[in-house]
Amino acid sequence: MADTRQQMLDTIATEARYTASMTGRRQFSEAVMQAMSDVDRAAFIPPANREQAYDNGPLPIGNGQTISQPYIVALMTDLLELTPESVVLEVGTGSGYQAAILAQLARQVYSLERIPELAETARKRFADLGYANIEVRCANGYDGWQDRAPFDGIIVTAAASEIPPALIEQLRPGGRLVIPVGPPYSYQELLLITREEAGNIRTQKILGVAFVPLINDQNTNDVTRH
Repeated sequence: MADTRQQMLDTIATEARYTASMTGRRQFSEAVMQAMSDVDRAAFIPPANREQAYDNGPLPIGNGQTISQPYIVALMTDLLELTPESVVLEVGTGSGYQAAILAQLARQVYSLERIPELAETARKRFADLGYANIEVRCANGYDGWQDRAPFDGIIVTAAASEIPPALIEQLRPGGRLVIPVGPPYSYQELLLITREEAGNIRTQKILGVAFVPLINDQNTNDVTRH
């Protein structure tokens, strides 16, 4: 098992070098790579797929949702540039894997999941694994979590058809939002959005991705969730 986990880390490092011309990051921070090493991905995957836990690919977790490939998890986490004092919002808890990675790096993680079964399973998993700095709420991710704002970082683990205005508003000056944007089940762009200290919003395209759609419960015509 240790060998397969190390192979996963080696693959992430190789992918980082391969995509450096697009992401601007030839390697990820030591803290991010340590978090990827420390969190057991197999603990967040249904038993039927655990033999593939350390493959560099997405896997089904039930309810039509997936757990992201490790490279994408590492990339999106690295883009946030978290510190031990950071407060982070995650939109799309899923199995809880991404939140667990964030919890290794940040002071507090707030995570939104619109599917009640996934939210409850994630809560129990976090409790069983001893994650005291993750709070899960079952709610519409497009609205963010105003009561816990502002956030130093926001990560969206599903593709939105447009950038939700509430997420921009809930970013602290200097904060970063990482979000895939594009039509469902088609070409999407991973974006890094920075709210500069002066209040200006800067958007950077990182690379093409493919996420499941982010559902906006307030608009049934918007079918864009990972």
